[in-house]
Amino acid sequence: MNKRKIAQENLELLRQNPYPGRGIICGMDESRRYLIQVYWIMGRSENSRNRIFVADEKFGKLKTEAANPDLVKDPSLIIYTAMAEKDLRYVVSNGHQTMAVIHGPTDRGILSLLKKWSYEPDAPNFTPRITASIFLGEDSENYTAEMAVFRKDGQNETCLKIPHLVNLKPGLGYCVTTYSGDGNPLPSFSGQPYLLPLSGDSEDILETFWDALNEDNRVSLAVKFIEIATGTSKINVVNQYSQVEV
Repeated sequence: MNKRKIAQENLELLRQNPYPGRGIICGMDESRRYLIQVYWIMGRSENSRNRIFVADEKFGKLKTEAANPDLVKDPSLIIYTAMAEKDLRYVVSNGHQTMAVIHGPTDRGILSLLKKWSYEPDAPNFTPRITASIFLGEDSENYTAEMAVFRKDGQNETCLKIPHLVNLKPGLGYCVTTYSGDGNPLPSFSGQPYLLPLSGDSEDILETFWDALNEDNRVSLAVKFIEIATGTSKINVVNQYSQVEV
């Protein structure tokens, strides 16, 4: 089946999924000028929903912040740097592991750099840690993204560290999420990164995936465009909630 058709079908499945949780997409725009990273967060509890994305484009960073600081119960798993870049490496993740990867040697992969990391300690869900890295390196037409899912073994406490290397093609992205759907406890994502369409400019992609996420559970979404020729990036953000002035 045609990859673009598969990507469109997967987008429809995403629309029907009430709770994929946090998600990462890595891909390339249709013009071949930009590599793309997408990250979103969702929430069911008050603590999880009490967040916004704040972009620091000068340093290529995306951070989560509390929408209302007075309502924060446990910041350890909800306040972190989600996107960062250094030495032509562009990292996105759903937790503090972003900075562990960005400060590591560029010749080492995610599994090596996160050797001591595991899934999140949020029983009973044991949310997977999802991480992705793109390295521009030398000029090339063959760009790849390294993606990794750290999830709990269904039978014991073992952390299954599953790496994926995907080839980035124009107009397409590969996606991993923390969950496969809603539930109690939430079922962890498993399987391969799946194709999604990346059509139009940054605003178009932002709108496409914001509209695809469940309206009751979506919290924030960001799209980073990385210009291949220069390595410079731009981040667009949409937030469900506004920050409360304190």
